[in-house]
Amino acid sequence: MSKIFQYQTEQFADIKILRYQVPGFGELSLSQKELIYYLAEAARCGRDILFDQNNKNNLSIRRTLEAIARSYDGDRESDEFKSFLVYAKRVWFSNGIHHHYSMDKFMPEFSEEYFGELLSNTNYELLPLLEGEDVVGLLTRLVPVLFDEDVDAKRVVLSPELDLIKDSANNYYEGVCEKEAEDFYAKMEKGDPERPISAGLNSKLVKENGELIEKTWKVGGMYSEAIEKIVFWLEKAIPVADSELQRESLVKLVEFYKTGDLKAFDEYSILWVKDLDAHVDVVNGFIEVYGDALAIKGSWESIVNFKDIEATKRAVIISDNAQWFENHSPVDERFKKKEVKGVSAKVITVAMLGGDCHPATPIGVNLPNAEWIRKEHGSKSVTIDNITHAYHQSSLKSGMIDEFAYSKEEVARAKEHGYLGGNLHTDLHECLGHGSGQLLPGVGMDALKNYHSTLEEARADLFALYYMMDPKMVDLGLMPGLEVAKAEYDGYIRNGLITQLTRIELGKEIEESHMRNRQLIAKWVFEKGEADKVIEKIHEAGKTYYVVNDYQKLRTLFGDLLKEVQRIKSEGDFKAGKRLVEDYAVKVDTELHKEVKERFEKLNLAAYAGFINPDYHPVYEEDKIVDVQISYPMDFMEQMLQYGERYSFLPNIN
Repeated sequence: MSKIFQYQTEQFADIKILRYQVPGFGELSLSQKELIYYLAEAARCGRDILFDQNNKNNLSIRRTLEAIARSYDGDRESDEFKSFLVYAKRVWFSNGIHHHYSMDKFMPEFSEEYFGELLSNTNYELLPLLEGEDVVGLLTRLVPVLFDEDVDAKRVVLSPELDLIKDSANNYYEGVCEKEAEDFYAKMEKGDPERPISAGLNSKLVKENGELIEKTWKVGGMYSEAIEKIVFWLEKAIPVADSELQRESLVKLVEFYKTGDLKAFDEYSILWVKDLDAHVDVVNGFIEVYGDALAIKGSWESIVNFKDIEATKRAVIISDNAQWFENHSPVDERFKKKEVKGVSAKVITVAMLGGDCHPATPIGVNLPNAEWIRKEHGSKSVTIDNITHAYHQSSLKSGMIDEFAYSKEEVARAKEHGYLGGNLHTDLHECLGHGSGQLLPGVGMDALKNYHSTLEEARADLFALYYMMDPKMVDLGLMPGLEVAKAEYDGYIRNGLITQLTRIELGKEIEESHMRNRQLIAKWVFEKGEADKVIEKIHEAGKTYYVVNDYQKLRTLFGDLLKEVQRIKSEGDFKAGKRLVEDYAVKVDTELHKEVKERFEKLNLAAYAGFINPDYHPVYEEDKIVDVQISYPMDFMEQMLQYGERYSFLPNIN
C-alpha cells in the first residue's frame, strides 16, 4: 500500500473520517470487477432502509439537512452554519439522529430559531414536505424531534427498568409494548423446532385497530422501493457470479427479497456459507439484531469484499484446527460441539460498505447468525484487513498508547506486537468464538433478551482471549511468541477499564453491547484476581493505570468466565445473564471517567472513526463493460450528498 495515501481526511465532534484502499482490485478479472461494481451498487441502494429502521423521522431529517447543505443562500461562513454542518455530518455518520454507539440522541449546537432561518433560506422544492405540508408545517413536525431532549431520547434502551420497546426510538415497532412483542413472537409458528426460522427478522410489528400485524420488508411490502433497486443490481450480478454456489445463493437472496419468506433466507444462508470457491463475496440483507432490544429485528447491511490470499493463510490455520480448539475449551462438555462443521475463515479486502456497516464498520464478521445453521452447516468468519490497516495507519502517531500504558515495556510491546495481536484476536473471535459451543435443546437466541448481544460478544472475546496465551498459537506458526498475546492482554484490559471510557459522555452509563462486553470481562477478571494482584491498579502522578502482573493467571480467569458465560447462553439463564451484565458491564467509575476524559482531551483525538467509500467507474465499449476503474474520494460531505441524491428511494415517512 502506498505510503503517501492520506488515510484521515477530517475530524469533527467525536469522529474522525478515514479512507481505505482496495489493494489487489486491479489484478481481479473483468468479470470479478464487474461483479463488485454491481454488488457495490446494491450495497448503497439499501441506505434509506437503515436510516428509517433507526428512527421513523430520520429520512425527513436527513433530506432536510441535505436540502439546506445544497441550497442555503445565507451566510455559509458563520459559526452557526458551521455548527449546522457538524450536526449534519453527525447524522450522516450515525445513519440518523442517535449516536451510533451510545444510542443517545445528540443535540444540535444551534438554536431552533436558526433552524427556522435555515429553512426559510433553502430551496423549498428540495425539502421533504408531506402532502399538503408547507415549510412551517415541516418546521413544526421536526423541531420537537431535533430539539426536545425527551422526544425519541434513545434509539435502543437496554435498562430493565424501562419498557424495552415503547421507550426505544427505533422504527421496528409501533404502538406496541415489550410484553406484547414478546408474546407475539413466542406464539408465532417457527416451523421445525430443530431448525426454526428467525421469526420477525425482516418486519416491523405494529398495532392497527387493536391487532398486532407485521409489515414485511420485501418487494411489494414495506421498503419495497429500495428493495426493488437492491434486487435490480443483484440480478445483474447473478450472470457474473464468481462460482456456481454463489450464483445459486444470489438467486435465493433475490427470492427472499421478493417474497419476504424467512425460509428462503435460511436456504440462502446455507448456500452462502457453503460457497468457499468464490474469490469475491458479499454480505447483503437484514442481518444483525443489536438495534433491537429484544434481539429479533435485523438491521440492513452489506459488505462487498474479496479474499486476501496471503493473509488468509493465517485464518485457514485457525479454521483447520477448529475441532482442537473446541475440544480444549474450558467450558462444560455438555455445551461443546461434538463435531465442528464447516468453519471457514478468511481475511478479506473490503470493496464497499453499506447500511449498518457504513460509515462506521466492524473489523470482523461471523455469519450466519442462526444457531442451527451454524451447528449443521458451519459459519463463515472474516477479518477485514484493509480496514484494520487503515485504523492502524491513522493511529500510529496518536499518542494513545503512550498516555494510557503504564511502562515503557508495555508501550514497546504494544507498538511491536499490537497490530498482529489485534488481528489474531479478531480471527479467533469471529472464526471460533462465535462459532463455538451449542445451545441446549429448546433454548432460543431470544432467551437472553436485552442481554443477548453483550453476552454473545463476551463469549466470543473470551474464547479469543483464552487461546491467545495458548502455546498452540506459537506451535501453529500464528505468532512468533507469547509476547504477542501479552500485548493483546495489556491492550484488552487497558481498553476495557480505561480507554473506552473516552467514548462515553460524563454522567452516562455504558449502553453499547461491545463496550459492555469489554468492561464486563475486564472488570470481572480484575475483581476475581485482585487478591493475587493478577492485575494491579496503580495511581501515579495523578494518573490511573491497570497493569497485568501475571498473564497465566489472567488466562485462567478468562477461562473461568468463558465457562460461565457459555453456560448462561447454552441454558438460556436470563437471571444469571442479567446479574453478570448489570453488576460488571453497565456502571462507570465517575472519578476515573472524569480523569480519563481529561487526559484524552489533551491529545485532541476523536473517539470514533468511520470511512469514505471508494467509487467504481465502469468503462463501456458500446453497451458492454470492458473495465471497472476505482477512485478514492476525499470529501465526506460530498459523498453523503451524492448518496442522498443517487440512492434515496423510500418515502419520507414509512
